[in-house]
Amino acid sequence: MSAVATPVSPMLVRLAAEKATGALLRDHGTLYLVDGRVVHAESPAAPGVDVLLTTGGRLPRENWDEAVDRAGAHRAVGRFLVDSGRLQDGELEICHLGAVFDAAFFALSPTSGPTRFRYGVGHWFGTVRPVSAEAVERETVRRRELLDAVWPYPTVDTAPVVPRPAAPGQTVGSRQRALLAAADGERAPAELARLLGRPAFHTLLDVRRLAAAGLVETPLTPGPDPVPPAPALLPVLPVPDPDIALLRRLRDALEAHL
Repeated sequence: MSAVATPVSPMLVRLAAEKATGALLRDHGTLYLVDGRVVHAESPAAPGVDVLLTTGGRLPRENWDEAVDRAGAHRAVGRFLVDSGRLQDGELEICHLGAVFDAAFFALSPTSGPTRFRYGVGHWFGTVRPVSAEAVERETVRRRELLDAVWPYPTVDTAPVVPRPAAPGQTVGSRQRALLAAADGERAPAELARLLGRPAFHTLLDVRRLAAAGLVETPLTPGPDPVPPAPALLPVLPVPDPDIALLRRLRDALEAHL
């Protein structure tokens, strides 16, 4: 895979080469493959296609439930939504691809847990448009780099979003205004994504942009617990120098909120 120097998931690369069919299970989500290509993905950190369609306002919830009831057992929910006239082919494809890349971003996040593959397992949504494993890995890397380029403090990704007052004359777009309006100081970005019916990655990106603009708090990364000093063999004399550790903590706190 020339586009990605170090594979995000070596097992995904191998399964793609094998043209395997089944479910790749990781700590933060699952990727479903057919003949080595990704056909679906889901993650607890990302809203599913149902949330994107129903909360986003494109599809009434009862229409979604009907599709699952009537076509889920046949792994053809997506096809049913199109054949029944609930969605157009193009809009389903765009929504589903967005959900796949969104969930895959979290499923392929760095993890110390085991990666497993269950051969032959499929997803009840069915196949809409398969995506190559290379494209999924490349997009995952691109998104990681984009987040860090915007604001290199990943603590904002999982902490409650706490708005800060805008500077005089400072404005944001309508999408970010809606995000700030929903931020109550308790909901993390993943919860806000579900509430607003938006992809989780795009919500993270907005939160990082708002943090870079000083419009939401950036939690400081907790440092290691201080190591207790060894018993002194000689009396320790008072030193008139300033508290260097305190100054460093103050500097870090100021830099984190610039």
